[in-house]
Amino acid sequence: MMANTRKKSPRIGVYPGAFDPITNGHLSLVVRAESLFDRLIVAVAENHEKQTLFTLEERLDLARKVLSKYSWVSVEKIDGLTAEFAKKKKAVALVRGVRAVSDFENEFQMALMNRKLARDVETVFLMPSLSWVFLSSTLVKDVAKNGGDVSTLVPPPVNRALKKKFASA
Repeated sequence: MMANTRKKSPRIGVYPGAFDPITNGHLSLVVRAESLFDRLIVAVAENHEKQTLFTLEERLDLARKVLSKYSWVSVEKIDGLTAEFAKKKKAVALVRGVRAVSDFENEFQMALMNRKLARDVETVFLMPSLSWVFLSSTLVKDVAKNGGDVSTLVPPPVNRALKKKFASA
């Protein structure tokens, strides 16, 4: 019997989002994705429909600081359609976080559109650890803006950046 000599392509996942800011819930999904992919690209997007607290460059910088200890993870800026980005990166799947049933409907519609645009790229829905199911970037920003302690909800570089951002506001 002849050995399979084909070189196996790395399984690349793309985890797109605004990450405004990156939270412990996002980190939970990154850790969960490790068993599914050889490489994960955290794709930080500019969302022109949303006004973000942090600029694109600030969000990229924070994500890179927070994720630097994960050698299999890279952080990149995403321009244009997520499906096109995934195809260009030769990704096998998009990673999407789902916290509750209310998240699923919107995520399901996006997954169907992405499948139409990039037939060979699957969408994988992951749930964060139970301790982070309630967490969202919006909630973190609201608590931080009103002087609440978010140090247990975000990585230390993000906590410092939030304090600095709201101290100058």
